[in-house]
Amino acid sequence: MAEAQQVQVEAPEPPSEAKREQSTIGFPYQDLDEAIEIAKAVHQLHGSSCQPEQIAAHIGQSPTSSSFKGKVATAKTFGLVTTSQGTVTLTQLGSQIADSQQEKAARVEAFLTVPLYKAVYEQFKGSVLPPQNGLEAALMTLGVAGKQKERARQVLQRSAQQAGFYQFGTDRLVLPAIKANASTAVAPAAGAEDTGKKKKNKDEDDEDLHPFIKGLLKKLPQPDTEWTIDGRAKWLQAAVNIFDLMYTDSDDSRRSINIDFKKDSAK
Repeated sequence: MAEAQQVQVEAPEPPSEAKREQSTIGFPYQDLDEAIEIAKAVHQLHGSSCQPEQIAAHIGQSPTSSSFKGKVATAKTFGLVTTSQGTVTLTQLGSQIADSQQEKAARVEAFLTVPLYKAVYEQFKGSVLPPQNGLEAALMTLGVAGKQKERARQVLQRSAQQAGFYQFGTDRLVLPAIKANASTAVAPAAGAEDTGKKKKNKDEDDEDLHPFIKGLLKKLPQPDTEWTIDGRAKWLQAAVNIFDLMYTDSDDSRRSINIDFKKDSAK
């Protein structure tokens, strides 16, 4: 009898820990200030774009170190830079964050650019954040891997502080109040600027009028509406009385102003 041939079947390898613990939502491994350091280095070196080696030398790190690569990746996650063909380029947001007059508003926008941070802000907007364990559990429900939850929470909290979201305490995320300036102000809708100027000019003209005159003008009916003869006479007489109160007359001769309307009897 022929010997039975033994066939050895290899068992499949168990999935690696990294594959089982992969996050499904984007977030940085370093905080916002680390990202801003990269953006400001690019701005100071060449204004808009430069080589990673130049940035690394500028901030005193090795371009091949994991720390430096992490900084660049963090700046990308916050939407401050893009990388292509060995060049790091500032985005519009990155240029704004390098401008001291726009930095505060840009920090807020950068924080909300991170998918995880935006999701956390929307979920707990207007309410108190859970304690550390509860917040980490919330991060996991949003897509953070279990083994990354603690680091994700720590970096989120540091970034929230750096972006100004903790102005009323670390137990809630509150959108910072940003004072608009010339570079961040929203342009008015078509025609709105002219309308605003006209209204402003009208208000300024009205301020120059005496209150008696203002009241007198308010009593004028709208054009093309009926206004009786008696009504006109009363208005004009009121005007005469107001003029007597408001103005002096150097003419020694005494004169009187009489209002006399005659209705047309012809029908």
